[in-house]
Amino acid sequence: MTTTLQDCQALDAADPLRGLRAQFNIPAGTIYLDGNSLGVMPASAPARVAEVVTREWGTDLIQSWNKHGWFQMPGQVGDKIARLIGAGAGEVVATDSTSVNLFKVLSAALNMVQADAPNGQLTRKRIISERSNFPTDLYIAEALCKQHGMELVLLEPEEIASALTAEVAILMLTHVNYRTGAMHDMAAVTAAAHAEGILTVWDLAHSAGAVPVDLTGAKADFAVGCGYKYLNGGPGAPAFVWVNPLHANRFWQPLAGWWGHAAPFAFTPDYQPAPGITRYQCGTQPMISLAALECGVDTVLAAETLGGMAALRAKSLALTDLFIRLVEERCAGHGLGLATPREHAQRGSQVCLTRDEGAYAIVQALIARGVVGDFRAGDGGIHKDILRFGFTPLYIGFEDVWHSVEHLKQVLESGEWQRPEFNRKHAVT
Repeated sequence: MTTTLQDCQALDAADPLRGLRAQFNIPAGTIYLDGNSLGVMPASAPARVAEVVTREWGTDLIQSWNKHGWFQMPGQVGDKIARLIGAGAGEVVATDSTSVNLFKVLSAALNMVQADAPNGQLTRKRIISERSNFPTDLYIAEALCKQHGMELVLLEPEEIASALTAEVAILMLTHVNYRTGAMHDMAAVTAAAHAEGILTVWDLAHSAGAVPVDLTGAKADFAVGCGYKYLNGGPGAPAFVWVNPLHANRFWQPLAGWWGHAAPFAFTPDYQPAPGITRYQCGTQPMISLAALECGVDTVLAAETLGGMAALRAKSLALTDLFIRLVEERCAGHGLGLATPREHAQRGSQVCLTRDEGAYAIVQALIARGVVGDFRAGDGGIHKDILRFGFTPLYIGFEDVWHSVEHLKQVLESGEWQRPEFNRKHAVT
């Protein structure tokens, strides 16, 4: 049975989460399907940032480190993020970028591997990751492998299980693949790695705030994540880092800075790491950005009284199911393929379509119509060009899905994507 616009409007009317959209400033005429790249600005953010700038910084100046709790803010925001990723209080800190945090935890993991080597003889010399993992993760791992005399091995997802052998030190994966939206079973993959004595490092950039995550239940070892996608923290928002409490005190992280010192204001010339996750901080933290990030995290936590991450996940799956079905019903015959898994357990909160020709231009034509997605280039081989659409259930509704597919249909049928202005590549795709 064909889904109609009226069906979608009825779904929105019955949606218990529909009121959460009021937390955001969404430009009129925009259907924003790029929250997996940059989340929408929370309506509370401008006033909160202005308060930090004009009153806390502008009036109270340096007193604000004490008076307004600036010094505690990385842990305060970290504790809020912890509620979304299955971590405990005092186990997460909001700090630095995802890339910097990944460097910290991979370095710590490599130190653990070297310290645990039998008779000091290192036999585990491989880091395994997915070939289509986000490039910055691979670059960080590649650089560390060069420093430590290790080998970075890149595999397709179906090859990973058989590659978990005694030669592997670390398995580094992004929980939800940035290109396809495919999601790993974190608990099962972690258990398989641990059975072979392998440490796991998880990137939650496309998971935190989008899908339920249970780091503690999965017995993961390390995790990092992004603050500006589904957590709505603003462009360049601080990232976060989690370390299993079993490991947190074993090693210094490599960027031993004063904010990670046990007594930073003692100003001793030698470094003494703070206990637990606090040592994973480095230099002075960005208070204005942290304040904006806290506003974003609060928009996700607002769903707790409405069923929390389970309710957001249920809506996300309903939205993405609807998008896939409508694309296949209404855009058939236009060369679109589906890169995202249909199975719920294997899908994040995005849908990625493929096309042999014009994927970038089609996305640009949609953006011109107010339907904002993005494009990710293929490699000329098995990984094709991607039209990528993220579905943030906090502010995307079912009618939005219907209209976005209608616009896609019109772009394809009219051929307007072939216009020159849509085929000129921008710096950011």
